Amino acid sequence: MLSSPLQDAPSRGVINGGARRAAKEGLIHESSYGSEADSGMKATLEVINAMQKDGIIAKYAIGGAVGATYYLEPSATLDIDIFVALKRPAGASRLPLAPIYEYLVSRGHQSEKEYLVSEGWPVQFLPPGDALEEEALEQAVETEVEGTRTWVITAEHLAAMALKTGRAKDFARLLEFVEAGVLDAKTLDPILERHGLLEKWEQFGVKFLGGRP
Repeated sequence: MLSSPLQDAPSRGVINGGARRAAKEGLIHESSYGSEADSGMKATLEVINAMQKDGIIAKYAIGGAVGATYYLEPSATLDIDIFVALKRPAGASRLPLAPIYEYLVSRGHQSEKEYLVSEGWPVQFLPPGDALEEEALEQAVETEVEGTRTWVITAEHLAAMALKTGRAKDFARLLEFVEAGVLDAKTLDPILERHGLLEKWEQFGVKFLGGRP
């Protein structure tokens, strides 16, 4: 089996070196940190919970940058990614997200390109696009935001999704997960193995964490 970059995680020199390299390459920008969660988040989640209660959607979970803030330092972000299981009758021919748009727009929320703006927050609803995202949604954990029930994708699934997408900002987030020590190797490694990401994970370790070449 390929070695895991998390084996080097206790070495702060290795991790900080990776962070410095990422900063040098423009992957991390300190100005993106330190923002407080907007009060509209609670109201936005209440709207989504109402939509779930009304049968428009099934399970949902917060992902992306906002999902990552449940495990990391708060960071500035412009939108919320909501991974969502849709309730659709067999043979339905409409666009998958049409019921969500119709529900929210009819209640006064605005549509802007791929986003729906709810309580000041642009929200992008994302049906799972592959087996990894389906698993991430299924295994999302329950939490609360100011007393409002919600679900968030686990840190390990967020890390795997970032690794698979592989953009500069995804690698930066992955480095933050490692540096914060929030990833459980016993949970992460089987996820990476199931979804064919072990080799990519090792390559990430070589580049940013001083792993073996």
